[in-house]
Amino acid sequence: MAAHASVQSDVHLQVGSIEEVGKLVQRLYSPGTPREIGLVQDTLQKLQRSQDGWQIADALLQSPDDKVRFFGALTFTIKINQDWASVDAASAILLLQRLLSWLVRLVAKGEGPLVLRKLCSALIAYFLKPSVSWERCVRHLICCFFAGDAIAYDVLDHYPTTNELIAGMSRFQLLTTIWLITTLVEEVGKVDSNSVQTHKYHERVAPNLEDTVVLLRRSLDLRVTGDEELALESVGSFQSWVMYAHRAWMDNSMSLEPLRVLTPQLVQVLTTDGMIEATAECFADILCHFPAYFTQDDFASLAAILSGSFTQERVAALKALSSVPEDMALARLLFAYGDATVQDLTKDIGESTSKQILQFLLDLMGVEGIVVAEDEICSQALEFWMTYTEFLIDSLFAAGEGKPPWMDTARQYVVNALEAAWLKIRMPPVEVTATWDSEIRAGFKAFRADVEDLLQSSYTLLGIGIFQQFANSAFESLKHHAWGELEATLFCLNALSDSIGDEESADEVLITLFGSSLFTDMTSATAIPLKTRQTAVSLLEHYTDFFERHTELLPAALNFLFDSLKITALTTLTARAIHSLCSSCRKSLVPELGAFLQQYEILLSWTIVEGSTKEKVMGAIAAIIQAMPSEESKIAPLDRLLRFVESDIRSCIDFMTAGQVEDSQMQGFGALRCLAAMGKALQTPDDVAIDLEDEVPHKTAWEHELGFQLQSRLIRCFKVVTDSFKWSGEIIEAGSHVLRTGYTETSPGPFVFPPQVTEEFVARSDLRTARLSTILDTAGAMLSRHASDASTRIDSSALVFLAHVLELIGLLEVNPTNEPEVASSCVDLADKLMPRYLNIFLDPQVQRSMRNLFIFALRCLTAAEILPKRSAADFWTSFVQIRGQADHIQRMVDGVMIEYGPLLSQALMRNIGGQAARSELDVVAEPLKKMVFKQPGSKAWLEEALFSDTFPSQSVGPEEKRIWLQKVMKLRGAKGTNQVIRDFWIACRGTSLSYAS
Repeated sequence: MAAHASVQSDVHLQVGSIEEVGKLVQRLYSPGTPREIGLVQDTLQKLQRSQDGWQIADALLQSPDDKVRFFGALTFTIKINQDWASVDAASAILLLQRLLSWLVRLVAKGEGPLVLRKLCSALIAYFLKPSVSWERCVRHLICCFFAGDAIAYDVLDHYPTTNELIAGMSRFQLLTTIWLITTLVEEVGKVDSNSVQTHKYHERVAPNLEDTVVLLRRSLDLRVTGDEELALESVGSFQSWVMYAHRAWMDNSMSLEPLRVLTPQLVQVLTTDGMIEATAECFADILCHFPAYFTQDDFASLAAILSGSFTQERVAALKALSSVPEDMALARLLFAYGDATVQDLTKDIGESTSKQILQFLLDLMGVEGIVVAEDEICSQALEFWMTYTEFLIDSLFAAGEGKPPWMDTARQYVVNALEAAWLKIRMPPVEVTATWDSEIRAGFKAFRADVEDLLQSSYTLLGIGIFQQFANSAFESLKHHAWGELEATLFCLNALSDSIGDEESADEVLITLFGSSLFTDMTSATAIPLKTRQTAVSLLEHYTDFFERHTELLPAALNFLFDSLKITALTTLTARAIHSLCSSCRKSLVPELGAFLQQYEILLSWTIVEGSTKEKVMGAIAAIIQAMPSEESKIAPLDRLLRFVESDIRSCIDFMTAGQVEDSQMQGFGALRCLAAMGKALQTPDDVAIDLEDEVPHKTAWEHELGFQLQSRLIRCFKVVTDSFKWSGEIIEAGSHVLRTGYTETSPGPFVFPPQVTEEFVARSDLRTARLSTILDTAGAMLSRHASDASTRIDSSALVFLAHVLELIGLLEVNPTNEPEVASSCVDLADKLMPRYLNIFLDPQVQRSMRNLFIFALRCLTAAEILPKRSAADFWTSFVQIRGQADHIQRMVDGVMIEYGPLLSQALMRNIGGQAARSELDVVAEPLKKMVFKQPGSKAWLEEALFSDTFPSQSVGPEEKRIWLQKVMKLRGAKGTNQVIRDFWIACRGTSLSYAS
């Protein structure tokens, strides 16, 4: 340490100055405004960082105020950590002597733990400095206590053995030394395990292990004298040392055997009053994070306690909700032991110890009270039974054709755990749940989700038997109208829906269940809890596949669902279930179509139905209409369905007339969503065969008067809303969905609108229109549908779309940065025109403005935003590889490439030359690869671009550019081009030594 930074007490500061510092410290810990405290803190920190900080720290330790002494110890720690570079070897030795001297003297004076712990932290900060040699820090402190003051580090061997020295130490000296050894491993444990210093630290800590074990053994022995504090600190220190030893052991830097000597002593402490909680938490922590620490004898000792009367009493207290914290700690130990030894517990399931431990673990699933709200244990017990079940499944698969002899007994424990879980997932009365806060609600919901996971896992083990068991339970609950129990049972059946598949035996169970009075009773009963009805609705949605196979059971289920629609809290879930069943079972429900329409009409007549509910129910009814045998037969029911939408649109207009814009918009939005749901439901299902050989043109029902009129009404509904709310993004989005439902169809239908409808939807938009990109993407979707040679050409629509794109580009001033998302959609739409509608590029209506499109696409390619860049890359990738067109079209394409090929090459090389982000390189690589492969002039264009003023990098020279170009041309667009581009980009960024090398 430099001379000016002496740590001796004869400091150069005036006594009055130290007193002032002390007063500042006292002010720091006294009440005051944030500003005052902040100013004091800033002043003290400046003093700590000053050259006089060492002397200040030393002087403050002489204060009669413990807060000031604490600040002195803290200052030593800060100086060691921040100013170590100024400490020379001689000063480092003096510093150690000074710190040890203070610690020994303050212990002798009866100093409190606050200051002593901070001094221990300062000593460990010193220990962690690589330049110091203080490996035997524990023995050094013990010898200092024996001597009554600091002694030289090199005389430790002149003192008696550690065992002898510790025998004569006071409890306060023992306690302080325990704080030091605990801080030692906790601080070393914070060092990054990947650090090169870690192994060296482990080697320096290892010489202290034997002294630590002697110290802890002595401290634990003193518990018989009633010194509980010392024993508790010893348990905590032991835990810290074992956790540290885990890291050191993996680094081959420490043997576990010396520490393992202490384990039997700790096991004895486990059953001692006042020590149970700390010791149980200690063992649980070790079992969770380092089970390899324990020997077989240790496990046997723990098992003897955990299977005995000591544990039995505490499990009983936990079950009765009369436990204390130490009982909770023992439960956590039981769970940790179960997780660590699940394999042995299961394979030794016939032995009394394993049986008893597993029984206790089952008992903890049955703790009294509501899980989470009152019972904190059951959730942890459930985690063990998940682990247990997963082990059984792994064992079952590992056994192959055979079966372990213990499997049947082990399975029964899973059944018992599920039965206990079933009791815990029952919903409490409404008056109880109404008092829950959000945390309890979330916890209870998470517990039910965990039970669901356990059920799904257990099916692999228990098979159809567990499904049958819950179905029987449902019958029993239904018989007694035990609605809470029924809800829990239906929840379990829901959980198993994905597991049972289409097994015949499962169908037999479900036929009995759904063919019972379940839904009839639930429809007629008046006092059914909301949650029970909700879970029953969910049950129907989960077993849609079953109802496809057994449509005869649909009427009762659907009556129940329509009855449930009347309950506001269930409308969304119920409507979704109706939609799911009707979509899947549409053919079987055609005879009931009239009843469905009537039910929906009744529903609308006496309650206000939410938009999402209307959408789902109307989609469900439309799905049944789709399954009708002829197109003509669909017109009348669709007419009734459409009237509901028209009614909403009349309300929309009325609200608008009255100036209630928000209500008007909501009605319009709901109407469009209903139209989209109808259109989607009316689409031909994927499993319906399409007659590709039917080429005879004939008029369909939708082209005759009634069908045509119906479609005209649909279009009118669409236009009224979308024309009225051009500024509404939601309306535009919903309108787009309506149009798209018809694009996928291969034959005429009510939602296969004439192309002019989409043309108008697109053409009336401008830069002020909400969701303009959505509109342009809708046009692109229509073009994609008519892109193949087998589809009908829509040249007039293509021309409208291209003209509109050119108009928008003009409004953007041919600058994509003005509206990046719109720019991207414009270029995407232009890309969709290729190659089928390239003839449109030559149309006189657009020909004069085509130059703007190509310039715009080039500017998009060099834009900072990824969206227009990606779209432009796709556009040019398509354009540069166009071949085999009619002569006049191909001449146009070739002419464009002659004019814009050099500019395209410049744009690509600006990206590859360093302007693009790394993630964009694969994007810009595509047009380059296709250009090199397809365009004869590409080499000359690229060479010109590489050596032009527009090339952005000075990090690569002419030779490197030539080599790169040779590689690219040789690859001719092959896969390796991407890596060549990436390497060159790195070189251009200046982050590689030499590209040419």
